Amino acid sequence: MLPYLTLIFACQLVGETLTGVFALPVPGPVVGMVLLLCYLMVRGSAPEDLERTADGLLSAMSLLFVPAGAGVILHFRLLGEGLLPLGGALIASTLLAIAVTALLMRWLTRGGRDA
Repeated sequence: MLPYLTLIFACQLVGETLTGVFALPVPGPVVGMVLLLCYLMVRGSAPEDLERTADGLLSAMSLLFVPAGAGVILHFRLLGEGLLPLGGALIASTLLAIAVTALLMRWLTRGGRDA
């Protein structure tokens, strides 16, 4: 378990480093997970121990949202002041995500032919 936990955190560290060095507009952990995905694609499959380690991290993921929730409560008044623009952005981004997903699924189910 420890070697695969180290692998996951090493990928995150490399992602953070690449994001910082090249001033990428993508979060470091996202870059790190893409690197991990590339490693697994080259390898051909995910080792069983890596799957168990990742499942363990995923089962504790709800704990990672506690600081964000505390931050929301801390800045509740500020969120109330920007309720209209935040709500509009939330609705617009949700509709855009649904539309893009629908178009992508339509394109993929046709085998990449004209959408």
